[in-house]
Amino acid sequence: MAGTWANMTAVELGREIDKGRIHPVELTEAFLDAIETHPLTSRIYARTTETRARGEAMAAAARAKAGLRKGLLDGVPISWKDLFDTAGVATEAGSALLKHRTPSRDAAVLQTATLQGLVCLGKTHMSELAFSGLGLNPVTATPPCLNDDRAVPGGSSSGAAASVAFGLAPAAIGSDTGGSVRIPAAWNDLVGLKTTAGSLPLSGTVPLCETFDTIGPLAHSVEDCAHLLAALHGTRAADLTGTDLSGARLALLETVALDDLRDRPAKGFDDAIARLERAGAQVTRITAPEVAEAMGLAAILFTAEAYGIWRDTIEKAPEKMFPRILERFRSGGGFTAADYVAAWRRLTGLRATWAERTALFDAVLVPTSPILPPDANRLMTDDAYYVTENLLALRNTRIGNLMGLCALTLPTSQPSCGISLMAGPGQEARLLRLGQAAEQALR
Repeated sequence: MAGTWANMTAVELGREIDKGRIHPVELTEAFLDAIETHPLTSRIYARTTETRARGEAMAAAARAKAGLRKGLLDGVPISWKDLFDTAGVATEAGSALLKHRTPSRDAAVLQTATLQGLVCLGKTHMSELAFSGLGLNPVTATPPCLNDDRAVPGGSSSGAAASVAFGLAPAAIGSDTGGSVRIPAAWNDLVGLKTTAGSLPLSGTVPLCETFDTIGPLAHSVEDCAHLLAALHGTRAADLTGTDLSGARLALLETVALDDLRDRPAKGFDDAIARLERAGAQVTRITAPEVAEAMGLAAILFTAEAYGIWRDTIEKAPEKMFPRILERFRSGGGFTAADYVAAWRRLTGLRATWAERTALFDAVLVPTSPILPPDANRLMTDDAYYVTENLLALRNTRIGNLMGLCALTLPTSQPSCGISLMAGPGQEARLLRLGQAAEQALR
């Protein structure tokens, strides 16, 4: 790949396009070439969109030449998780149940991003129907993990993370229902943003649990995430200039989030906290019993909705599914409508308690995951190991989904160990500014 393009952030590439030092077509061709020749491509990309990418790059080049660029990322190529509809190109969401499913229109966020000049490189592999945080998918493909070739990469935006971590895309767009952006981002030393539920349109996105489904970027920097989020909205990016942690009020959540924390994630988290404090942040430890209660509602809320959405499709051909994922979906059939409504009513009250408890803090801190990426082969052969690791993988990230928050994961000093900052619903711009300052402190 020309120069060091594979190691540059999306925003850095955009700035070089703006200065005339990088041609959008050459940039796109470089990434397409890298995808074609990389030995792990078949485990990362479900399919590429070369014709589309070249056409979009040519249009971006024409705009750059005329001085009419649409934004900083105009002409920058990115990858898309294979649950975002792409017109005329299969979108299968990692499942044999959807094999050859070919939509006629782009997903709403892909339409908006395309109008902002982003170039679509292709569709990345993912956990089956997005219902696992591990990234293990024996039905289609299990993408690689950056720091351990025996481990799973995290899911469900597994290929999205791998495409960026292995230099096959400057950035990626994934989805997060219980941690599916943040876990693969953390396990591959990336930045990942979970947006507030309902803040981006889900039209044309294959659903898992529509009340919890969110869309967000995985990238090399907070600045990238800010500009990618703006491209998904079709708006101006949050202003990240002049950020620092002096006087920032951060809460360290002890309830649930620190339970069964393994050695390396604990070391990375403790080191990150110390760096944030040295940079001027005020860190206060808090407990929040409402979090523990909310976690007890998760099985009802997630599985009942997921099975309600997918039951008819699944039961027509259950043999096509990975048995572990099939079992998880079917577990939602054991709850009644009354159970589901009661759980949502209780969660609404718990969210109000959480909002009151955390109102004086700028963000709440948790280890992104209490565990390291598990061994892929052992997950396939050791039932007890699969159950334990699967439950722990998304435990901490699920807090943000249950409480209706936006959240940002950043790398720490330990490989595959992230720290997450969680802020109130709709507070993405403030969270990104805080995240920019935190990112500087953690380097």
